[in-house]
Amino acid sequence: QVQLVESGGGLVQAGGSLRLSCAASGRTFSTYVMGWFRQAPGKEREFVAAIGARYRTTVLSDSVKGRFTISRDNAKNTVYLQMNSLKPEDTAVYYCAAAGLWATSAREYDYWGQGTQVTVSS
Repeated sequence: QVQLVESGGGLVQAGGSLRLSCAASGRTFSTYVMGWFRQAPGKEREFVAAIGARYRTTVLSDSVKGRFTISRDNAKNTVYLQMNSLKPEDTAVYYCAAAGLWATSAREYDYWGQGTQVTVSS
């Protein structure tokens, strides 16, 4: 069982930056693939980024590549999403999630946080 708590969301102007954090409970955090997803009003949940457990391979969606970075600190049981050059279309609730195997599809993630709101004003 893994419990996830996101933080770091807020209101920012276009072009600004935010860093989201996701703190995980449990001793097995380092064995999980960690992902970030987002969901805007009226839209489906969208994959943003994922980072592997062992070799820390990362993947980013095309919509955020070059602007966002995912990283993890296994000693702190925390995964981060650094978001730079934010755009109004990045506005959404951002969720972190944990999966036992490498995955970029939401249905393959087993544990989810409650989400944190990110709003980017133009």
